[in-house]
Amino acid sequence: MNPRGTRLLVDALAFAAYKHRLQRRKDPEASPYINHPIALAHVLTDEAGMTNARLLAAAILHDTIEDTETTYEELRERFGKTIAGVVREVSDDTTLPKAERKRLQIEHAEQLSRRARLVRGTAVTRLRGARQRCVGFSPTRRVMRSLCCGATPS
Repeated sequence: MNPRGTRLLVDALAFAAYKHRLQRRKDPEASPYINHPIALAHVLTDEAGMTNARLLAAAILHDTIEDTETTYEELRERFGKTIAGVVREVSDDTTLPKAERKRLQIEHAEQLSRRARLVRGTAVTRLRGARQRCVGFSPTRRVMRSLCCGATPS
């Protein structure tokens, strides 16, 4: 990764860590919330082979609009239109009931950009137990491949 990409990732990590600083996960350990976006970026790089700094920054920032006081405009100004756009694509309207948000996620999934499909793979950290379809691909990589290529995972 080039120095500009490295700076972008470190800036995204610092920004997300600050925005999520008071939040905890709902796991038994009540781990810091920032662990979730970091885990997503790790899966994207380690298991899905993604190295694009903008994609990884969007993954790190993916919950900032939805779960903090961050606005699209703030992200656009600091990280650019591409990253802010991906974060906005994957952000749910938290004023809606959870069941409606999930319904809309499914309804809009096919219209997501390639980057948003990969980032929406937030559930990817839960997909490790999925069955493998292709020899040589981890379950996560198989699902990530299906998200970006449009193939149906089995």
